[in-house]
Amino acid sequence: MSLLPPVTEYQSMAERAYGAPAPETHSTRVGESWYGEDLNHQTHTAVLFSELDMTEVTNKGSIFTDCTFRRARFNSSVHVDAAFLNCTFVACKFFDASFTDCKFVGAMFDGCMFEVMRVDGGDWSFAGLPGADLRKAKFHGTRMREVDLTGARCEGGVLRDVDLSGAWLHSADFSRCDLRGSDLSALEPEHVQLTGAIITTVQALAIAEALGLDVRPGSESG
Repeated sequence: MSLLPPVTEYQSMAERAYGAPAPETHSTRVGESWYGEDLNHQTHTAVLFSELDMTEVTNKGSIFTDCTFRRARFNSSVHVDAAFLNCTFVACKFFDASFTDCKFVGAMFDGCMFEVMRVDGGDWSFAGLPGADLRKAKFHGTRMREVDLTGARCEGGVLRDVDLSGAWLHSADFSRCDLRGSDLSALEPEHVQLTGAIITTVQALAIAEALGLDVRPGSESG
């Protein structure tokens, strides 16, 4: 007999942008172990996965839609061309997980651990990562339009060549973060931490202009 709370309690954990509710789940799977399995081209829709072990899983092309993962372990798993569309992740662990050309469009993360996680390419647009600890995570060439990084901790992390247009960045800490090549058009310098952030000359000019500075070419004559 399961002592787990009803599905509706899991759905209320993560607060999405604009107060949108988490998608409803229609079935529940508890305590399953997929350790080391190949999950290629599987399809799961509106499933609540509780305590799922995906450690060292190889996942190519599987699609999860409107699913909720609670306390799932993705440690050392490898995902290629997979999709987690509009999914909710609560207290999940992504230690040493890698995601290549994967889609997390509309996904929501609440209280998750991202140590040594690597993301190459893919689309994380409209994902919710408020307050996320991304200090040891690396994102390269990822589309993250209108992603919610409110209050995110990115000190010393990597967000290179990332499309952050329209992103929510208020109170995020990008100290010592490698931001080279990323779209920082949504960044309000007065509302984020940027001490020691690594950026390009072009990005530096854009930030200076965002601060209201009048940037002009140098002149010996003044």
